[in-house]
Amino acid sequence: MADSPKLTHFDAKGEAHMVDVSEKEITSRVATAEGWIKMSREAFDIISEGRAKKGDVLAVAQLAGIMGAKQCATLIPLCHPLPISKVSVDLVLDDTLPGVRVEATVKTTGQTGVEMEALTAVNVAALTVYDMVKAVDKSMEIGGIRVTLKDGGKSGRYTAE
Repeated sequence: MADSPKLTHFDAKGEAHMVDVSEKEITSRVATAEGWIKMSREAFDIISEGRAKKGDVLAVAQLAGIMGAKQCATLIPLCHPLPISKVSVDLVLDDTLPGVRVEATVKTTGQTGVEMEALTAVNVAALTVYDMVKAVDKSMEIGGIRVTLKDGGKSGRYTAE
């Protein structure tokens, strides 16, 4: 039986620690994550027609997602602060949900990947959509959040099916 993968955020004693990446090669790294927020038709229409009392929902959520990626190391205890070179957050209205699909891509050149930053961007963007229209629909559902692409570093490329 092959050895199972080891969790890197625990030391030999089983205690949590920040992984030492100092010996890792500096490479270009990118990660993309996606997710969605489902909502009532009324909330969807308010966003799509630009009638939200708090302003342009998609524009504010896009900025919040970018800011979220930049704050990842502050929010997730064992994440390394990274010199992020690019963050893009795209929010697309999806009539079939109804709701908003969110995709974030983060790039860096460094010794560890940016999957957590991309996931954080998606979560923060979706939470911002919720915050901006919760007065109309408190039953919104956030889900489907996952990494769809990771490239760079020792483990190479991963693409979700």
